[in-house]
Amino acid sequence: MADLQDEPHSVGIGAEDLPAPAVAVAAGALDRAVALLAVHPVADGCNTLVRTLHQRPYHDIETSDTGVDTDIPRLRAGGVGAQFWSLLVPSAREDASGDQVLSDTLDQIDTALTLMRRYPDSLFLALTADDLADARNRGRIASYLGPVPGRTLIDSLGALRAFHALGVRILAPAGAPWAREELTPFGHEVVREANRLGILLDLTDCPPAVACRLAGASKAPVIISNTAAASLNPHPGNVTDEVLAALREANGLAMVTFDTARTGDSLHAVADHLDHVRAIAGPHGVGLGASFGTGPGHPRPTGLTDPSGYPRLIAELLERGWPESEVALLTWGNAQRVLRDAEFTSRAAGHRR
Repeated sequence: MADLQDEPHSVGIGAEDLPAPAVAVAAGALDRAVALLAVHPVADGCNTLVRTLHQRPYHDIETSDTGVDTDIPRLRAGGVGAQFWSLLVPSAREDASGDQVLSDTLDQIDTALTLMRRYPDSLFLALTADDLADARNRGRIASYLGPVPGRTLIDSLGALRAFHALGVRILAPAGAPWAREELTPFGHEVVREANRLGILLDLTDCPPAVACRLAGASKAPVIISNTAAASLNPHPGNVTDEVLAALREANGLAMVTFDTARTGDSLHAVADHLDHVRAIAGPHGVGLGASFGTGPGHPRPTGLTDPSGYPRLIAELLERGWPESEVALLTWGNAQRVLRDAEFTSRAAGHRR
């Protein structure tokens, strides 16, 4: 199988192909960023395009459209090699019944799978960590399904096993009755079964105490697919240093979002959050989860309004003195590691059974 040492298939990205910069970056740093992304592309932890397309199913993502910030040309221009497609239901439906949440989630899984079938030359449904590198080497964008909402699991693990059979590889416990204020006995069962199946737990929006409990209970690494540093901006969706330290202890991964309300209104502010997460969670505990996939009106930091801005962010980090080896971990290596570790935990659980 392919791995990170294989020669990647070039997708033809060059600094000259990028849109005119909205923020100033040194030309040399931008060239280095583009070259690095050609080998270690971005594995982005969060994109809500599936939800957007579920509401407007006739949108063509092979061509750029101002109606949504994500499409295949801009993913390629940004050097995105893997994408986690969020399947969470809109926040307005948080009071919906468990059956309705399950129905909505299945609809979004169907939309995501339809997307993979519609664009087979660009998107590749990924089920394993090996698929990450295989897709990259074929010039395709590895596509992981998830997270799905933990609220769909009500006193039964059958839905979790069914999600796995459909290709889902990430579960978000936030809002689930078994992980609201503490991790209940059923919550521990969910963690064990997720570990056995090789499904990652995404702790985004979990209360700090619950997030720390989940990180400690899971034998596989956990992730936070879209967040920022609460010590720099006390937004309720941002992660505390306590949780970042727990992630470091658990070999987990915090993926920084590009959301003005959570990071600030500039590329430099996003880089500040990446610096902080790297300092607390460690170079092996920081990743990228932009939360693109929305329509017009969602405020984005200057220079990071769509996926094509990734090379400028990487150039900024290089100018700040990040070693290329640690940038490669940020963009690609850390995401592949947590996926491989989850699979290792799954195999070990199978042997114990």
